[in-house]
Amino acid sequence: MCELLGMSANVPTDIRFSFAGLAKRGGETGPHADGWGITFYEGGRGCRSFHDPDPSAQSELAKLLKRYAIKSRIVVAHVRKANRGRVSLENTHPFSRELWGRRWTFAHNGQLKGIKKRPLGRFEPIGSTDSEYAFCWIMSRLEERWAKPPRLAQLDAAVAELCLDLNGLGVFNMLLSDSRVLYAHCGKRLCYLTRCAPFGTATLIDEDWRVDFAQETKETDVVTMIATRALTRDETWTELARGDTVVFKDGAVRLLRPGRRAVAVALPCGCD
Repeated sequence: MCELLGMSANVPTDIRFSFAGLAKRGGETGPHADGWGITFYEGGRGCRSFHDPDPSAQSELAKLLKRYAIKSRIVVAHVRKANRGRVSLENTHPFSRELWGRRWTFAHNGQLKGIKKRPLGRFEPIGSTDSEYAFCWIMSRLEERWAKPPRLAQLDAAVAELCLDLNGLGVFNMLLSDSRVLYAHCGKRLCYLTRCAPFGTATLIDEDWRVDFAQETKETDVVTMIATRALTRDETWTELARGDTVVFKDGAVRLLRPGRRAVAVALPCGCD
């Protein structure tokens, strides 16, 4: 399966440390050697994305990003192990589309049986993955429901409902952002970690790199990392339960309970 990495922070934050660990899993410490991509949201609705069909562990572009600090409040990244769709640039995640004047970004791991039998609206896939098709289906359903942007609480509820629907087709682990918040759904495996004061040190599992975050942050900083598997060996990561949909905003974590009305439940952030 592929691996996901996401970040939600209350201030523009450098993700190079965590990305370095994920990149190693793309063909060196892990088998996810069929392409990779990363999207950074910067300055509100704008974002920049990088994609490469080569393994991230050997990619010159990935090496450049590990040296170049792009500070962002929301990041979505993915390393791919192809099971549906050939290894190609158009099949690398994250995928993006415009809806209601915002750039949406989506990354997924898992398999969704029968997803391509579902009708789409104006959103059409470019590549051949079930993942991109599922993203287009989500965008189509949201646009079908609302011609204009809904309230965020309404959107939270709709995303949670659509995620549960797709989870019934197989394995649906995903990250989704509209530049304001970051949604995550755990179909099989996903975990998160929040760093806030008092900050400590962290050591990557996949690379010999240790950071003292007390030297890199301010007391008011809050940064939450989301990953398929823990990236550090000396921090406590919280596993999401299968079927959970959560929303991250400015580093804060809320569990969404789908139903007639959205109920958001605050989850522990892991800070002392």
